[in-house]
Amino acid sequence: MTVVTTELLRRFDVPGPRYTSYPTADRFVEAFGEREYILALQQRRVGSVAKAMPLSLYVHIPFCESLCYYCACNKIITRHPERAEVYLRYLSREIDLHTAHCGVGQHVSQLHFGGGTPTFLTDDGLRELMGMLRRSFVLVPGGENSIEVDPRTVDEARLGLLAELGFNRLSFGVQDFDPEVQKAVHRIQPAEKVFALVDAARKLGFESVNVDLIYGLPRQTPESFDRTLAQVAELRPDRIALYAYAHLPERFKSQRRIITAELPMASAKVSMLARSLDVFQEAGYVYVGMDHFALPDDALAVAKRQGRLHRNFQGYSTQPDCDLIGLGVSAIGRVGATYSQNVKTLDEYYDCINQGHLPVERGLALTKDDLVRRAVIMALMCQGELLFEPLEQSWLIDFRSYFDAELQQLQEMAAQGLVKISDEGVEVTPMGWYFVRGVAMVFDKYLQADRNRARFSRII
Repeated sequence: MTVVTTELLRRFDVPGPRYTSYPTADRFVEAFGEREYILALQQRRVGSVAKAMPLSLYVHIPFCESLCYYCACNKIITRHPERAEVYLRYLSREIDLHTAHCGVGQHVSQLHFGGGTPTFLTDDGLRELMGMLRRSFVLVPGGENSIEVDPRTVDEARLGLLAELGFNRLSFGVQDFDPEVQKAVHRIQPAEKVFALVDAARKLGFESVNVDLIYGLPRQTPESFDRTLAQVAELRPDRIALYAYAHLPERFKSQRRIITAELPMASAKVSMLARSLDVFQEAGYVYVGMDHFALPDDALAVAKRQGRLHRNFQGYSTQPDCDLIGLGVSAIGRVGATYSQNVKTLDEYYDCINQGHLPVERGLALTKDDLVRRAVIMALMCQGELLFEPLEQSWLIDFRSYFDAELQQLQEMAAQGLVKISDEGVEVTPMGWYFVRGVAMVFDKYLQADRNRARFSRII
């Protein structure tokens, strides 16, 4: 069992990217727009990639019935379900605009509904959306089809519908079971309801059930979070995502409703994280990396053991690295050596589609240096190992000279026992896995040049 000291946790209590992409989304530029994105789609269609590699699809459903004060997602608070009906019509048109350039019938091995609250959609709305996707794409057998679920918006019958529609993975937003914390963040959901839903999901045959937790919320204490951890260990979901709350009220209006004086001190947050690591290890969970835990027989833990772990905008995945098409407001995609992001408001989204345009607002065409560094960072984040020779052969570089400054920076981490550096490469140690974001940050050219990191969440 790896023992993570509070001293190391404090030392790495700094802001940093989550590296669901490199370069990170804050580096996207408006000079990359619809024209550049269409070119990337067309190049994929005529190349060999479309036949050899399946797609990943992300669909953003921005609607929520009520506001969770901690939320930093792009969402629209409404109790009018008809707004989603309009949105689905525009999603259908956006899908058609995509297939006009990338072709109908491309295979999809990974599908994810995020938000907002995807389960804001009615049963008929969910059926309609899945019908749209199946008319335009082929969801391959054995694919990973996941949806984010607000426990307050579903019952066993709705979970049955999700299974019927082809979803095989669920992610429940729990955050904290403590009633006082739930009041402070305006998200009341009894633990009994979550337990009943997870039990129903297992009976319905879902392959994996994930639970999201957040530490650092208002009114949380190490002792109160201990009780939540004990309940989660009893619930025993297949996967756990444990996030640190990033309080950025200047960026996210909803967070201004949180009383700053009720937020736990930094020392209390470190204690909560340390206790979480102990509880989940003792409960038999594997630390996959980057805030994620999984039971040993879960596909994510198996993929890590076998060196098949991948990472994309939805986080860790068992699916091979592939192009991603993002649908809906604010959705991010990756096609070839490009990233793109849609406009962030409904009015802009509807206006673009009414004019027959893909709603791309900004993006990035990656340089060779970006691609090299992305390969390095993803190798660290997913395999925990950098082998110099394969990277040198793939990118025609001399690794030690190309990354001389970075290797020098890693020497301090090696002295702390977080990495091992040899003539063959760099290996992240079991201890270093808990701080892998910090290791990856060494190779982030943009971050090293820009010391304004306050816009990122803290890496622990």
